Amino acid sequence: MTILFLFVALFALMFIGVPVAVSLGLAGSLTILLFSPDSVTSLAIKLFETSEHYTLLAIPFFLLAGAFMTTGGVAKRLIDFANASVGHIRGGLAIAAVLACMLFAALSGSSPATVAAVGSIAIAGMVRSGYPQAFGAGIVCNAGTLGILIPPSIVMVVYAAATETSVGKLFMAGVVPGLLLGLGLMVAIYIIAVKKNLPALPRATFREWLSAARKAIWGLLLMVIILGGIYSGMFTPTEAAAVAAVYSAIIALFVYKDITIRDCPKVLLESGKLSIMLMFIIANAMLFAHVLTTEQIPQQITAMVLEAGLQPWMFLLVVNIVLLIAGAFMEPSAIILILAPILFPIAMELGIDPIHLGIIMVVNMEIGLITPPVGLNLFVASAVTGMPVTQVIRAVMPWLALLLSFLMIITYVPSISLALPNLLGM
Repeated sequence: MTILFLFVALFALMFIGVPVAVSLGLAGSLTILLFSPDSVTSLAIKLFETSEHYTLLAIPFFLLAGAFMTTGGVAKRLIDFANASVGHIRGGLAIAAVLACMLFAALSGSSPATVAAVGSIAIAGMVRSGYPQAFGAGIVCNAGTLGILIPPSIVMVVYAAATETSVGKLFMAGVVPGLLLGLGLMVAIYIIAVKKNLPALPRATFREWLSAARKAIWGLLLMVIILGGIYSGMFTPTEAAAVAAVYSAIIALFVYKDITIRDCPKVLLESGKLSIMLMFIIANAMLFAHVLTTEQIPQQITAMVLEAGLQPWMFLLVVNIVLLIAGAFMEPSAIILILAPILFPIAMELGIDPIHLGIIMVVNMEIGLITPPVGLNLFVASAVTGMPVTQVIRAVMPWLALLLSFLMIITYVPSISLALPNLLGM
């Protein structure tokens, strides 16, 4: 009865248009009030306790770092570097856009930020060079999903907080899948470019490439600082996020000088708004997860799955279907916080590695970001290009088959995700 009420209340509230975060909080609160001996006071305490999770402190810092990188000219310099590196290949501008998304993903930790920063420059450049605008929008929208797969990743931080797994290990597990997906997109673009005879840029001289690399080096160094600092043991992922925020501010203000001190309050305000929105969703989702745990719902579902004799491969198939459906309607962090406490214990019982499960969930969230009706990347790409959302959806759909194939590979070949962490002895 408790399980039924909890989920019926959640979906009923969402169906009538109540925001996801509020729906999660209300469904959890009503369930505690009606079915649990917990007091109303415990609701308020739990709501604040969830927001105090040390791991989650990384989120506002990564958002602030991304805000400085996006506001400054880092994205433009990364695109110039990518063009100088691969622009001479057939379809090189589109391939360079994917490379730029991969590089920016390693700085921002956010998929929409990657689409906004790279798309605003790369798509316009492709159109000027003779590429169809829809083709450019489809490429950047899909490549932008790498923002939550290539470390650092805000969604990985949320999963780590929900399941108490290692953020550092998750980050390292995302490296090979992120590179593999980026390479897959590049190969697909090259094949299409050869068939459609898409334009290529003149080959950059070594001096031009060196100049582009020198201009982009300060942005690229952030990757080394974040990942190098974490894996050398110099600082934790949360401390790495704080270092990234300070470094990004210094680079934007004093090295590239793309923004002034006067612009800082605006950047802080924008990142603050994003942080508050995301943390409000997380706090309410954590409250919902608390109800799941106190009512022993994950344990009951685990027992049902084991009694049904579900094999690991069958369980993972069901997980993918559920996550793909949820991803079309909800924000990634909320999905992770609702479903991870349910799926995690089942995966443990079936012998599925929790890090592998985390990467599977992140790849599903990637696909959710480009799936209508609520795919966030679709709306960001629409705002950047001025195209109607329906046209952006049509541009993205041909690439969806590639992402779904990639999901199947990641799901059933765990060594892709686990090889690097295991190699490093993590």
